[in-house]
Amino acid sequence: MRLLFSITFFCFVCLCSAQHKSYYLLAGTYTNAESKGIYVYKFNEDSAAATLVGMAKTDNPSYLAISHNHKFVYSVKEGGKDNTSEVIAYSFDIKTGQLTYKNKQPTKSDGPCYISVDSHNKWVFTANYKGGSISCLPVKIDGSLDTVTQLIQHVGSSTNKARQKEPHAHTVVFSPDEKYLLSTDLGTDKINRYTFTPSSNTTPLSDDTDSVAYSTPGNGPRHLAFAPNKKFVYVINELSGTVDVFAYNHNRLILIQNISTDSTDSTNKGSADIHLSPDGKFLYATNRGNYNTIASFVVNAETGKLKLLKVQPTGGIVPRNFIITPSGKMLLVAHQKSDYITLFDRDIKTGLLTLTDKRIPVVSAVCLKLIDTE
Repeated sequence: MRLLFSITFFCFVCLCSAQHKSYYLLAGTYTNAESKGIYVYKFNEDSAAATLVGMAKTDNPSYLAISHNHKFVYSVKEGGKDNTSEVIAYSFDIKTGQLTYKNKQPTKSDGPCYISVDSHNKWVFTANYKGGSISCLPVKIDGSLDTVTQLIQHVGSSTNKARQKEPHAHTVVFSPDEKYLLSTDLGTDKINRYTFTPSSNTTPLSDDTDSVAYSTPGNGPRHLAFAPNKKFVYVINELSGTVDVFAYNHNRLILIQNISTDSTDSTNKGSADIHLSPDGKFLYATNRGNYNTIASFVVNAETGKLKLLKVQPTGGIVPRNFIITPSGKMLLVAHQKSDYITLFDRDIKTGLLTLTDKRIPVVSAVCLKLIDTE
């Protein structure tokens, strides 16, 4: 009996160890003659193999958001052939990886470049780069979108005459408790914080005291990320190639550090995206322009401050959005001009990245999202 149990246990362990962690990998693109819309891959983390399983044809789905229950996908339509700015809703089949069109709504402001959905799937928000605004759209019970009920217009400018003549909203990111929505504005060097009231039927966002944080003039804040411990916020600055570190104290942003994403003092790197490792011990940021690099930082657990660990090539041209798998073992980078996604192995203990020889072909890839297949 004991021998039978041992054999059964051994077989169970072997079976579990042989199982591979798989996800759906969604890639948003800038569409052209070859790129047609949103691509869905079945992605195996252990083997780094990716198999195309679906595609939704649409213009310039440059950023995506996934509903908390994984039943719906929301995409911006950043201009396109007809130069319209819209949000598109899809249902998502977790069994097949297929996207099914539900409906679309205009953002009522130009150039949506970022999109977020709250955890209860009641509201969708877009950051509109050209319009310098935030669009608020209610979500219906079936996951489809209602018309914009609130449009928040940013105002102001900053010191870079070529890029900061007017507001350019770039992100809409929820605080971990979803009490607030934060929006970076590249054109005004501000991070705007709005109180989020999901129960409101028409105006879910409102200003409150100390609702604006300022970056150094000319920095151009682009994307932001909350630390897993919820005590710090990290902002990548597109124009200066730096990272702002903010203490998140009583829902206020207090600047405590500004650090370069490169080992030199050169500027205008066209920095793009920023993420922390799942354990919060390391931070990564991508640079475009003539650099095409990813910078790795060590995070001080107590102070939240960063120390540059390494800067290395991303293996492609114009690295944009990137993702880290939930296990922390892999990092995937979308390249807009190389027409593929590169894959890095990531050392969980040291935070160091090793570029693999694996590539996932996606033309003009700019945004990546993962959905667990289980």
